[in-house]
Amino acid sequence: MGKNNAKISNAVIKRLPRYRRYLIELKKKGVEKISSKEFSNLIGYTASQIRQDLNNFGGFGQQGYGYSVDGLYKEISAILGLDKEYRMVIVGAGNLGQAIAKYTHFHKQGFKVCAAFDINPNLIGKDLDGIEILDYENIVEYVEEEEIDIGIICVNRDNAQEVADKLSFAGVKGIWNFAPTDIEVPTHVALEVVHLSDSLHSLAYHMNDIQKKEVAQDKHNREEENLRD
Repeated sequence: MGKNNAKISNAVIKRLPRYRRYLIELKKKGVEKISSKEFSNLIGYTASQIRQDLNNFGGFGQQGYGYSVDGLYKEISAILGLDKEYRMVIVGAGNLGQAIAKYTHFHKQGFKVCAAFDINPNLIGKDLDGIEILDYENIVEYVEEEEIDIGIICVNRDNAQEVADKLSFAGVKGIWNFAPTDIEVPTHVALEVVHLSDSLHSLAYHMNDIQKKEVAQDKHNREEENLRD
């Protein structure tokens, strides 16, 4: 890799998983090498953007050859930290927590859900697709003993910060927060926040933007027709 990625923008980091997904498909098809132009046609980013993104981490391509698909896949996996396994717990075994637990793609990517935690006595002790639901009161001890890397928060907004505090105290290295609120964590704990409503609102914006452009285009077309008449 060869370059310090301390100043890499979040936008670049968020594009890397997309690169990796496409490289997986190329590997399945037996493609051994690909140029930035070919990759651009496939993924939708410009060839220049792809080269700039990858150059943040060192030179992976060769002039006149392009990129080794397998080599680039392994490099991006290492950059993202996907060359190792992460042990995770889910806090909140309600509908959202259950949906996360059933997302079996996790394990294929090196993310293993070891347990779920809840305060509901009707859920504690039950099995969730092979994942045991444990009493939230014991979460600190469990995280410490099992050396859990990531805590997934699927509780309501009022309890999210308390859960984050316990997970951080217990020693997790990262928190994936699905609670509909912002939380604070120590500087040594990585935080990724998923606001589902924000994503839905962004979708609404894009839908309305497309509609406005279509209306504007229709108006333009009618004006041109009137001029011709």
